[in-house]
Amino acid sequence: MITNKTLFLDRDGVINIDHGYLYRSEDFEFIPGVFEACRKFQQSGYRIVVVTNQSGIGRGYYTENDFHVLTQWMLKQFAENQIEVLDVFFCPHHPTKALPQYLKDCDCRKPAPGMLLQAIEKHGLDPNNAIMVGDKVGDMQAAENAGVGQKFLVTSGQSLSAQDIQAADGVYPSLLALAESILA
Repeated sequence: MITNKTLFLDRDGVINIDHGYLYRSEDFEFIPGVFEACRKFQQSGYRIVVVTNQSGIGRGYYTENDFHVLTQWMLKQFAENQIEVLDVFFCPHHPTKALPQYLKDCDCRKPAPGMLLQAIEKHGLDPNNAIMVGDKVGDMQAAENAGVGQKFLVTSGQSLSAQDIQAADGVYPSLLALAESILA
């Protein structure tokens, strides 16, 4: 199915349980229902793009290569569940807590829209026909700044502030709950 609908997903807290500075597959826990949710979106014509802040690289906790190895493993898990991920964008920077080569206030670290804008340009995506799903207000701000049509928060077991909730078009307990609600 050819379409120009896009599902932007944050990684930690949306796809997997956020254990903080995750870089090893043995520590990666998919959130229950994430594959089913992604299949539902894919069957409804959405292309999936992951956009993830990875300041652990900048802080020296793990390397870009560690991130790429984990990403390839994650994409293999998606593929084994009949889900195609169009692309993965990441930001290794941090404005105050990073090694010199990563110490910068960039335009790719969410809440800046850089990763979303890169994906839109690279793949010819229509931001008005896109959904951003994240677990933090920064994800919602990045979507807003990139002109993404809809933005939703998932709690994935965490509590959200009133500011987080106000920044979103809706709040759901998980990606699967969102898929079942808006794709019904």
